[in-house]
Amino acid sequence: MIVSNVSLSGCADFNSALCAGAGEGHLGGGSYRTALTPTGNLVVAVCLGFIGTFGLINNLLVLVLFCRYKMLRSPINLLLMNISISDLLVCVLGTPFSFAASTQGRWLIGERGCVWYGFANSLCGIVSLISLAVLSYERYSTMMAPTEADSSNYRKISLGIIMSWAYSLIWTLPPLFGWSHYGPEGPGTTCSVDWTAKTANNISYIICLFIFCLIVPFLVIVFCYGKLLSAIRQVRGINASMSRKREQRVLFMVVIMVMCYLICWLPYGIMALLATFGPPGLVTPEASIIPSVLAKTSTVINPVIYVFMNKQFYRCFQALLQCEAPRRGSSLKSSSKVPTKAMRGIAGTGPRRTNEFLFMVASLGQPAATVPQLGLSCEPTIDITKAPSSDNKPVVVSLVAHRDG
Repeated sequence: MIVSNVSLSGCADFNSALCAGAGEGHLGGGSYRTALTPTGNLVVAVCLGFIGTFGLINNLLVLVLFCRYKMLRSPINLLLMNISISDLLVCVLGTPFSFAASTQGRWLIGERGCVWYGFANSLCGIVSLISLAVLSYERYSTMMAPTEADSSNYRKISLGIIMSWAYSLIWTLPPLFGWSHYGPEGPGTTCSVDWTAKTANNISYIICLFIFCLIVPFLVIVFCYGKLLSAIRQVRGINASMSRKREQRVLFMVVIMVMCYLICWLPYGIMALLATFGPPGLVTPEASIIPSVLAKTSTVINPVIYVFMNKQFYRCFQALLQCEAPRRGSSLKSSSKVPTKAMRGIAGTGPRRTNEFLFMVASLGQPAATVPQLGLSCEPTIDITKAPSSDNKPVVVSLVAHRDG
């Protein structure tokens, strides 16, 4: 989202920042064209077309699954829905306009449309980033809390969702009231915050936006998932082979999440800082459009990573395709209000009459890992819904499930 270097008559030989400023005065009539070649505009249009189409399909499918299957309506899945809704709004309110502008080689909906576009897409993008941070914290607190999850308690997640939107509004409303402003970016086919103005007013806003809307969510995600990995590694003493597989799976998920976050948003942040603090003309239109397109790919990637790699959603997706009921599995609930009874000494009790058994789970807090069909006897486990104690006992998440039949 770098402010555009537009090509205006009589402006070609001037400083690109001055050209961009001149371009803002012509937004109302849409009388300027972008600095990209027709081929460049075509490539951008094709990329945005794919992003908009698949982002719309992926996020709509997530919402359909959530509405159709009751088993998906858990608190933590509600947070996943918030991410999908914000990404879906980007696909509906943003991508079509930038796609149309790229096909025509100029911005089409005027200056007010540019301001609206910049505000709406910044709002939804920051909501998505903050929601990812809230999701990581919820998974971390669920595993480390000394209480069992409660699938009927939506208060904690609802507060997290409200906070994500309120936090985003705090940082996207100021440009509408004079703290920086929204304008053209990149080659002039999209709009966002003015990254190139060298005033103290604009620079102070950009610094705060970079720290509190990009760096802070990233640090929260890394910290929370790092703590989860540390907790999982403590399980090795109980079942080395099982915990190693769990650890490898969680590590793979964490690496994918962090890498996709960085791929989508880090180039965008770097280009914004270069445009803000670098000399005028340092960021070319060709270079600035790449980070903007990468940031929009998060609308396609987020549903794949956070939803379709979730076993519960994947089972429901298979059931939707096959027009049948989803396979039953256990569910790991995501809130922490119901007290959990410790199951110490269970190894000495022998077989029990009930059909309950404890299954050791060390995951990212995703609902519903499929539980194998075990016998009626209880295997020795350690209750690990509690945080690590001073005697360095392993931390595990215990899950009580009922065998079918």
